[in-house]
Amino acid sequence: PLEMSAKKPVPFLRQVISVTKKVHRDPRFDDLSGEYKPEIFMKTYSFLDSIKKQEKEMIQKQLKKCRNVEQKEKLQQLLNRMTQQEEAQKKEQKMRERELSLKRQQRELAKQGKKPFFLKKSEKRKLELAEKYAELKRSGKLESFLNKKRKRNAIKDKRRLPSQKDL
Repeated sequence: PLEMSAKKPVPFLRQVISVTKKVHRDPRFDDLSGEYKPEIFMKTYSFLDSIKKQEKEMIQKQLKKCRNVEQKEKLQQLLNRMTQQEEAQKKEQKMRERELSLKRQQRELAKQGKKPFFLKKSEKRKLELAEKYAELKRSGKLESFLNKKRKRNAIKDKRRLPSQKDL
């Protein structure tokens, strides 16, 4: 760039050299990247699941060999995070499949000439809760889950009640 002396006054019509700025694009918000479709995304990047599985196994092996307490703790946290991500992904996949099955049913009803019926959010939530209840009952963890929920609700109720100091 051209440097001018600070001692001389700058001429009124000076020559300015423009610098072309690099335009940064964020593919999440850019129209050029196309529309995000989770099904296509999952199919495209399905190979990452096998890589994640290998990494998880490797971390488990390292965890068994590790003697350092701090290192062991870090590895355990990493392993927990990976399992949580896996579970979240499975849950999301189930939700997507449920949505697709509902859509298919609506299409079938529309083909038969019936009026389509769409579930409200609250109705979907109720179905989800019923499914969760059935799954917990199958696995035998229903009682412990309900006990935890009761305790949580009892604590909330206790907070809402006026304290002894106020009386």
